[in-house]
Amino acid sequence: MASLITVLLSLLSLNPLLDASEYHIEALQFFLRNGNFDLNPFNCHLWLWETCPKRYIGFQLFTSNGPRRGVALNVKTPTTLYKGGFEKHRETVFIVHGFNGTAIDIHLQFLKDAYLSRDFNVITVDWRPLTRYPCYLHSLINTRLTAQCTAQIYAFLTHYGAIREKITCVGHSLGAHICGMISNHLTKKQYRIIGLDPARPLIERKKSNTFRLSRDDASVIQVLHTNAGYLGQEDNTGHLNYCVNGGRIQPYCKGNPIRRYRCSHFLSICYLATATYKHSRFMGVPCPNGCLNLSGPKRLPVSGKVNPFEFVSLLREYHIGNDAPDDASGCICIDVPYAKHCPFTDT
Repeated sequence: MASLITVLLSLLSLNPLLDASEYHIEALQFFLRNGNFDLNPFNCHLWLWETCPKRYIGFQLFTSNGPRRGVALNVKTPTTLYKGGFEKHRETVFIVHGFNGTAIDIHLQFLKDAYLSRDFNVITVDWRPLTRYPCYLHSLINTRLTAQCTAQIYAFLTHYGAIREKITCVGHSLGAHICGMISNHLTKKQYRIIGLDPARPLIERKKSNTFRLSRDDASVIQVLHTNAGYLGQEDNTGHLNYCVNGGRIQPYCKGNPIRRYRCSHFLSICYLATATYKHSRFMGVPCPNGCLNLSGPKRLPVSGKVNPFEFVSLLREYHIGNDAPDDASGCICIDVPYAKHCPFTDT
């Protein structure tokens, strides 16, 4: 075990994405025992050099007037944009999955279809070979290359007329941090990022802002918290931060703690998808102290200590996602009903 840990610490020191000094022997032993990463090279891919192999990172363009299965984008072949039905004057969204995910996961397909219903150009970022379970540590390192290659596609779009202010990067979990890191490779930072429950493990309070989502990464950053403090980060790294149904554990998620955390983490995708389809508004109140644990059926932080008249005076309707005003800011607790049309199940 000690020799394996030594190898891991040496590996960490090779890449500025991870600071080996922050990882103690006990922590590494815990992760090894619990299968959070795998040293088998046949299961885990690790890319430390800065190249963009399309073999491992795929970009698929979908439009309302393009092929149903989309078109694989290739920066060396500009005609792939036009084959896919890309229109430079439309809104464009990048959708980036998280750890152990794929671009074709059912809940992400639902999000893709929601944006297509709004006539967006949709680009899915699929980095599945670089983020397989249980290779979480490898995935953290591989986020850097994924961000760089996605930035190349971003620059490809703007070169052919896409408007910066009309491009949004939507990332779930580790994908949210990839969205933030894209700006590291652009001459001008992105305009809008939406982080869906940005990943917390080994990132929050450990990573440099260069290698995680931070407020400097875009002009407009919105974060939806659904499992804050567990799989999702607690930090309010957005200009506008929403604590959905308290932001920590979603009331619709049942079972043991791991199942509840995972369900809560993924429901951030479903909430955004449903709101995008329906242009929904949600009732909410300011949460200046961040996300809260709510018990029972409550989905807003109401307690006996709060004057009911004062609480009612604070209630407002809020849009989330691309419908939210660009100048909105702060931390808001919103009441969001179950996304019954989103086909996410914790299986």
